[in-house]
Amino acid sequence: MNPRIFLLSAAVVFASMYPFTGHGEVRKLRDVVVYRDTAFHAAFPSIVRRPDGELILAFRRAPDWRLYGAKAYSHTDADSQLMMVRSRDDGATWSVKPELLFAHPYGGSQDPCLLQLRDGTLLCASYGWVQVREDVLEKLPRPVVLHEGGQGRFALFGGYLLRSTDAGHTWDGPFVPPVPPPEQFYNSFGQKVPALNRGAMYEGKDGRIFWAVAVGSRVQPKQVSLHLMISSDHGRTWTYSCPIASDEQAFFSETSVYETPKGDIVTFIRTENFGDEACIARSTDGGKSFGHWQGMGFRGHPLQAVRLADQRVLLVYGYRHAPYGIRARVLNAECTDFATAKEIVVREDGGGVDLGYPWAVVLGRDRALVVYYFNEADGTRYIGGTVLGLD
Repeated sequence: MNPRIFLLSAAVVFASMYPFTGHGEVRKLRDVVVYRDTAFHAAFPSIVRRPDGELILAFRRAPDWRLYGAKAYSHTDADSQLMMVRSRDDGATWSVKPELLFAHPYGGSQDPCLLQLRDGTLLCASYGWVQVREDVLEKLPRPVVLHEGGQGRFALFGGYLLRSTDAGHTWDGPFVPPVPPPEQFYNSFGQKVPALNRGAMYEGKDGRIFWAVAVGSRVQPKQVSLHLMISSDHGRTWTYSCPIASDEQAFFSETSVYETPKGDIVTFIRTENFGDEACIARSTDGGKSFGHWQGMGFRGHPLQAVRLADQRVLLVYGYRHAPYGIRARVLNAECTDFATAKEIVVREDGGGVDLGYPWAVVLGRDRALVVYYFNEADGTRYIGGTVLGLD
């Protein structure tokens, strides 16, 4: 039997052990515009809800160079910065002028990924690219992770973390995490690439923070693999734990982590060279090891999961195939019914593939807000959102 078919069949059988416990359908209530400015490309949001109900949303912003004659956007930009907006009415209205969360002194920053700890501390994980002059590039150790952007050649400088103890009004850092032991590539500073990835970290029941990081490069013949880093001191220090997923053909990158009520550590994985199929890998021993990764049977990337009031899991993901947009599924508490859970179309009016990266937050027992970046008719990329009703 084809091993993928076997794994999906096994997932369906296993799902029967954890039946769907929902009481009704998920309903789309309304779409909202969180942040839009025609001068900027706004993308890659993450969101948290503070104990007092305030919503904090971080995103990456860069100039829209098409206004100055560029043919297209580039996601590597020396001027990209991490920005932040707030809402005190469950996302109905947002601060008009964004706050600067962080601007890296050496280059453009990407994908701010927020995590709110139970003690109120905010962590933000990001990474970035340095625009490299040719006379510097030739002196860097090899192999080095390079990307051709609209402004020239960029070298990856790796991941970093920021920390706030006052609801994001001030931030400490950047703190550079350790290099995962399997990493073999060098960054723009001639050092091994520090841990990085785009995706949700997760604070487990025992206070440990789980972070799925990507190792390697899309530069052939190297492949991108996933590995687990764990912090036991609120993100101040990190320890390498184990591999999550690797393959000779499929690439694994932007990944979110979730801990189930039973204590399984579940990772929701973006793939390339695998038909854009979403994948999943699971640890049943608290993050010491992971079983073999498997396809989830549907296309979408990247993904993020949040626990609902009744223990079900809202899984959201971008859909970069016509009709372009945002989709979701509601999984059972242990995330075992991914092969049969109904797909929910959140948006299907997107203007092309440059959209997505959704992130959800629960507003109460009966509502959730999904935020993402979006474009209509290839226009200004902006941060949008959709309020879902949870019957």
